[in-house]
Amino acid sequence: MSATRDRLILFTRFPEPGTTKTRLIPVLGPEGAAEFQRRLTERAARAAAAARSRRGLVLEIRHSGGSQTGMRQWLGEEFSYRPQGQGGLGTRMEACFRAAFEEGAERAVLVGADIPALSPAILTRAFDVLDHYDLVFGPAADGGYYLVGATAAGLRRSNAFLGPDITWGAPDVLVRTLRRVRDAHLTCTLLETLADVDGPADLPAALRALGGRRDPPPVSVVIPALNEAGQLGRTLSTLTPGQGLEVIVVDGGSSDATLAIARTAGVRTLAARPPRSVQQNAGAAAASGDILLFLHADTRLPMKFQERVRRTLASPRVAAGAFRLEIDAAGRGLRIIEQAANWRSRFLQMPYGDQALFLRRDTFWELGGFPPIPIMEDFEFIRRLKRRGRIAMVPDSVRTSPRRWLQVGVGKTWLINQAIIAAYLMGVPAERLAAWYRKSHRI
Repeated sequence: MSATRDRLILFTRFPEPGTTKTRLIPVLGPEGAAEFQRRLTERAARAAAAARSRRGLVLEIRHSGGSQTGMRQWLGEEFSYRPQGQGGLGTRMEACFRAAFEEGAERAVLVGADIPALSPAILTRAFDVLDHYDLVFGPAADGGYYLVGATAAGLRRSNAFLGPDITWGAPDVLVRTLRRVRDAHLTCTLLETLADVDGPADLPAALRALGGRRDPPPVSVVIPALNEAGQLGRTLSTLTPGQGLEVIVVDGGSSDATLAIARTAGVRTLAARPPRSVQQNAGAAAASGDILLFLHADTRLPMKFQERVRRTLASPRVAAGAFRLEIDAAGRGLRIIEQAANWRSRFLQMPYGDQALFLRRDTFWELGGFPPIPIMEDFEFIRRLKRRGRIAMVPDSVRTSPRRWLQVGVGKTWLINQAIIAAYLMGVPAERLAAWYRKSHRI
């Protein structure tokens, strides 16, 4: 690696499902958590590359998991890749600093990749202050730090600030570290405090920082799917991804042509295993839109739905919206089901998932996303949502497949649904209700 006065080291983990962002797995699933890690790292890599362009520094990415080939295929050939090495976090960071200084660097800054608000300006400022201090830290909101920079001279005098007995992840990491810095008679300064992403509670602020706000607000349509080859093509035919509209199909492990149909349609695809609640959360975490719309794979949106969605959410008193229900088949029984659903939605403000619920991204994550349960996730989420404001009904209708009513009969399906709602309200576990539903529908 070429010698230069400044070296920037980006710490990250290869986004392997099940091994990365594990605290997010209950909400996003293994695949969704890995996809979120991928998104964070790509943003951090862009910020690091911009800082390199400004200062002419050497940039290397230190990775845990994966291979150099896999990292290059993911992030490209413009970066230098090295494994983080063995040992605890402090040991690995110290090894990276020593390698940088042995290779000719005079100043080195190491930063984590899970900081949504990381910017080129912060990174370049870290190097600027090392002209006057031995060390620089970027405090994290949880009590740790997201960035540490050191001079070669400072590290030669003491490495105590990376001591192996520091409990990484504890809420007093920075306080304990600064105490060691003071005892070693090193000089240091602090950058601005930023939030990292550890658990589900960090998602609202993280996704706000990743997405930002734009006018008009873009809409992300999230479609959970599992073996929906017979329905998905018709659904996607009403959606044209482009300016202001993103479409994400979240596949739950289909064995049919679901994924091929989605890819042919030119929409984004994401893998996330069921239940549907987790699939939808994973899609929402990957989405870039300020507005999220959750659409079933067998349901078609009306023309100009984006205008309706934006207009509905323009009112600050409206927490969310949904469309009227129209079932795509003839029959008096189905008309009664439609009318009952639309009355329920209008007067009780309780639309269900097949009515294309939409809301602001911030609202969705502030409520914690869909609860990760195997059934009734839309019912439970909308109960929470009603406390935030009005759920408005769009006068246009979505057209949904009649298959779940025709499969076991309109009347029997209605009775099953009401019984499940009643049992859920009485406290019957969602897992038991899901098993009963599958049995009753012969799924």
